[in-house]
Amino acid sequence: MVRRALALTAALALAGCGAPSTAVTGTVTVFAAASLTEAFTALGGQFEAAHPGVRVRFNFAGSSALARQLVEGAPADVFASAAPANLEQVVAAGGIAEPPVVFARNTLRIAVPKGNPGRVAGLADFGRDDAAIAVCAEQVPCGAAAKAVFAAAGVAPRPDTVEQDVKAALTKVRLGEVDAALVYRTDVRAAGADVEGIAFPEAERAANDYPIAPLKAAPNGAGARAFVDLVRSERGRAVLADAGFDTP
Repeated sequence: MVRRALALTAALALAGCGAPSTAVTGTVTVFAAASLTEAFTALGGQFEAAHPGVRVRFNFAGSSALARQLVEGAPADVFASAAPANLEQVVAAGGIAEPPVVFARNTLRIAVPKGNPGRVAGLADFGRDDAAIAVCAEQVPCGAAAKAVFAAAGVAPRPDTVEQDVKAALTKVRLGEVDAALVYRTDVRAAGADVEGIAFPEAERAANDYPIAPLKAAPNGAGARAFVDLVRSERGRAVLADAGFDTP
């Protein structure tokens, strides 16, 4: 349903982008995939600057956990997922106010601590007995993508820890608790000098599309639509690109 909705949304986008918006007040609550932390925090600052007195409150976590919370009735205005499947759960529950739109794409990288003390060179090293490895749980998008790339590479991973979101896996690398983890390229960029990233060809076979939508039960409907508009705007795409995402 998410993908079928994209064509209609794209066709209507240009027609609606110049329409005047309702004044935004109060708090805008955004549920967003953990990998969006840096980009959305920056966009939240821009949004608050453009709407004095308005506050943007974020809930960053694994997309599967966020979808479950929303289906169970958690109050929020916007949901931005790291994969269409998780947002589809909210669509199926009747929780979306407008058709979701894909606004970014991300791919996996191997993250290793500075200096690569575990001498990790590629995906094959995730099957080593002597390497400490972190991956995301399969129910979250980074874990589903990891499963796909391991299958494509013919690697049977031997993880020492399975994390519930990509930032938790990255933290294991930053603290030197593991030799490597599979995270997004945006997370490697956000980690700066603490982490080194290793690209691998299978990553493109499991690229993640990120959809966003305002929620039907949004306490702040005007704020929800305005935030989605910002994410999809030229400014939004610039912030996302700077964080390492591909943008439409």
